[in-house]
Amino acid sequence: MANVGYARVSSVGQSLDVQLSKLEQADCGKIFQEKRSGKTADRPEFRSCMNYLREGDTLIVTRLDRLARSVVHLAQLAKRFEKEKINLVVLDQHIDTHTSTGRLMFNMLSAIAEFENDLRMERQVEGITKAKDKGVRFGRPPKVKDKAKQEIYEKRISGVSIGQLAKEYNVGPASIYRTLNEFKKASE
Repeated sequence: MANVGYARVSSVGQSLDVQLSKLEQADCGKIFQEKRSGKTADRPEFRSCMNYLREGDTLIVTRLDRLARSVVHLAQLAKRFEKEKINLVVLDQHIDTHTSTGRLMFNMLSAIAEFENDLRMERQVEGITKAKDKGVRFGRPPKVKDKAKQEIYEKRISGVSIGQLAKEYNVGPASIYRTLNEFKKASE
């Protein structure tokens, strides 16, 4: 039954000092720390921490966002902790899953975070739809301009190879194939 700490900052320029100080004051016998974005799944110290935890241990973090990379990830961790009887203490948000109030607070924050995430996604979809209605194009601009598409098609029909067309228009063969398919569909 150990107190295990996990500290994380998003970039190399940020300092872990404040988090480490709080975790040391919370009597963490072992502290895992890293400088990685929370959105990436490639967090070696986080993996080591999760592998280190045993039944009855308490994982201590300073804030909930230091731990999980998404609401779904947080829910997965909550299920694992409940199943393996691992407690979670979030110092700055006063969450302690040792208590029923702490479990309630943890679940409420998770639900609110999920709700906020859903709202953000809905607003994003609405914004994209409005922008498309106004003619905004998304993604990388096409490498082959519209006026060159017909030229490429005509040259290909006359026997010019894909490789030669790619060199001539300074694009990859995939762009030539895509251009030919687009032109063919548009002329049908």
